[in-house]
Amino acid sequence: MVLISQDHFKAVNDTMGHPAGDAVLAATGARLTAWAGPRASVGRLGGDEFAVVLALPAARLEQRLAQLVRMLHTPVVLEDGRTVDVAASVGAVTPRAIGSRDLSLLQRAADAALYDKKHSGRAVVASPAHTTVPSTNGRRAGRPGTAVWGRAA
Repeated sequence: MVLISQDHFKAVNDTMGHPAGDAVLAATGARLTAWAGPRASVGRLGGDEFAVVLALPAARLEQRLAQLVRMLHTPVVLEDGRTVDVAASVGAVTPRAIGSRDLSLLQRAADAALYDKKHSGRAVVASPAHTTVPSTNGRRAGRPGTAVWGRAA
């Protein structure tokens, strides 16, 4: 499982307008779909967050995640010719890395890994320590957007 969060997305909407933000989201979805391939599930969780569920061979995990980060750091060209510099934070998890196939635990670990190194410019693979981060409805407690207990961000 791979979780993706656009970095500084609010600034895109605020400085370039919501149509530019929509174009960034559409480009992100297209890039994730192309990266993941036809056997994966790609979806937008909400806001500027996406999830990809796919099988990645352990021997290629780091290489494939580095490729994803490069794709997500490629500027988006708008219809009017302007470009938007974009970046995204990436958290990944494998059942082998955390010793569980529980989907809620996998999501929590990937989310914790993503926010552990937010804005670092690289993907972070979750470790067993990432499974112990408290969460609300599968989302990390205290994370932006999780101030209301009992509701997902």
